[in-house]
Amino acid sequence: MNLLPKSHKEFSEKDYWNKFFKKRGKKAFEWYGEYLELCSHLHKYIKQSDVILIPGCGNSSLSADLYDVGYPNITNIDVSEVVIKQMNAVNAHRTRMKFLYMDALNTTFGNDEFNVVLDKGTLDALMPDDSKETNERIDKYFDEIKRVLKIGGRFICISLLQSHITDKLLTYFCDKTWMFRVVRCHEAEEKNAENGDGMTLPVFVVIATKFKEMPKLILEVCMAGDKMQRLETTEDLKACVKSVQDTAFITNGLSKTTLDGDDEVTLDLMQPGEDVPRYTLYIVDQKRSQAINKYAVFIVPQGRESEWLFGTPAGRRQLQDSARFGRLVVAVLRRGHVFQSLDAVKEELAHSAKMLAPYGFSGQIPFLSLGSDVGRRVRVRAGRSAVSGEFVVEDVDVDGAAHRRLVFLANQFLVQSEARLKTVKRKNKSKVVVDFGYVSLYHSFMCVAAPLGRSTSVAVLGLGGGSLCMFLKKCFDNLKITAVDLDPAMLEVAKADFGLEVDDRLEVQIKDGIDFLKDEADSGHTYDAVMFDMDSKDSSLGLSCPPPHFLRAAPLAHVAALLRTRGHFILNLVCRDTQLQESIIETLKQHFKHLVTVKLYEEVNEIVFATNSDNDYTLDNMEAAAKSLNQTARQKNLVNLKCVDLKDFIQSINIIS
Repeated sequence: MNLLPKSHKEFSEKDYWNKFFKKRGKKAFEWYGEYLELCSHLHKYIKQSDVILIPGCGNSSLSADLYDVGYPNITNIDVSEVVIKQMNAVNAHRTRMKFLYMDALNTTFGNDEFNVVLDKGTLDALMPDDSKETNERIDKYFDEIKRVLKIGGRFICISLLQSHITDKLLTYFCDKTWMFRVVRCHEAEEKNAENGDGMTLPVFVVIATKFKEMPKLILEVCMAGDKMQRLETTEDLKACVKSVQDTAFITNGLSKTTLDGDDEVTLDLMQPGEDVPRYTLYIVDQKRSQAINKYAVFIVPQGRESEWLFGTPAGRRQLQDSARFGRLVVAVLRRGHVFQSLDAVKEELAHSAKMLAPYGFSGQIPFLSLGSDVGRRVRVRAGRSAVSGEFVVEDVDVDGAAHRRLVFLANQFLVQSEARLKTVKRKNKSKVVVDFGYVSLYHSFMCVAAPLGRSTSVAVLGLGGGSLCMFLKKCFDNLKITAVDLDPAMLEVAKADFGLEVDDRLEVQIKDGIDFLKDEADSGHTYDAVMFDMDSKDSSLGLSCPPPHFLRAAPLAHVAALLRTRGHFILNLVCRDTQLQESIIETLKQHFKHLVTVKLYEEVNEIVFATNSDNDYTLDNMEAAAKSLNQTARQKNLVNLKCVDLKDFIQSINIIS
């Protein structure tokens, strides 16, 4: 039996409702949740002594439930004679409650007669559109509500708040004689999701409180938790409501959809009144036939979000494949917030996790993580530079060891520079210092160039925290390093927080790298190695390192001119666009005779070696250089065993020319 209206306009027509209730019989029809889902909100705004009016009551059991828990002064009205007869019969034993056949647009009640007008879906039914005729009808409805409410009385409206309804409410009730509040009813949404077909719309409770004129307009919302947020304008309130509705649109779609291929959906979760996301959620799916389990949420501890497994689409796909869940939500804890415990995070994510569950999933949602806590992220320094924008230096724990990281907030899932910290004892006192023997995996690959070209002089474009430069300095006594960075703030950070030592063996020039290359080439200076280790500020190209203008003809020609006969150009390349990566390699071929790339599967970085030497790149000479690097690093007590894993290094080599 089809009980849905043929067109939305029928919602406001009396004949439709008479036919509807005759078909329904005595079975209650709850549009927006029942008493159990609504009671926590209703009890906040309705006292048991209040005189209550429920317009458009239908055959809802809400008034009966309120009556039974101690709210006796309830008057229900409806334009359907059928439903009023039904409700009088059903509620005959509730002697103090009234059911009256009456039009809510033209009541016979006296002025200031009620403390509360409780509307559950009636406004939505009366206002299917924003036509002139409809607006005139709603004006009459609101005029009646205003007339019958006492000073201090509340108009409580449970609604889906379509945009035209929100506009109408704000136009009528947002002046200095009303306090206007919107609260989201999560309980009703979750109940609807359990009983329905997976389609869940946000349910809102609007509370408009009647006052004599106040000094200023008061607007408040509560879209998550219990904390009320004060807003300045009606536009701000509209934006809050629309954000919730847009998110619901996405989650409804996800509940019935399996993402194809490598697609994933990203959602930011915000706390009310804050501009910085508290969580970022990545939703990834795999074919049901390949999945053992249906659904889970993986919580990434603080400080681990930039790792390949969690910080890249390919990594998250592998994480899902290994866990074999049909749908996996990867939750990243964003910096700038405090997270008390893993259990507290689970509790915060519980509602969103339910909304993102695939259709048909039931039961308890598994929450997975790497351990039993949320990790550690301690801010050491925060600042802003004219070149790089806002940045942070922070200490995090990775596999039981403390690491210090420099992160540019414009690209905050990419670690710009990293150092491991260690504790040393000096004069019976412990002190935490930078471990210069630690370099990131891709930096260790870049360092192979030093023994490969028997280098005595290296130019490094891109200082960052200085970890690469300091490792080279500590490892090779006869090596002169010239570091170049456009950002003077980075030099100060490297000195203060990463232990950079500037002296006659390590020079830092604050200069545009393009100008440096040209000036050095014009002056006839030469180097055994030139290294590019700069990030790109433009993330729209799919190229994170280096900035694209460093890969144009003129800068690359200058690099080639700077290299000595056995010299090598080392490029830290981070490119997620396959076609762009291929075009970069083709461009490099135009300037260098020999190319080799080294890339591990679980790294976003690809290291490119290029030379115009007469000696080809071979697996043998690359392996010999890596072994030499490991031996030298051990002799200098920088590492216990190795700097580069030879097996991984050799397997990752791709000789291009």
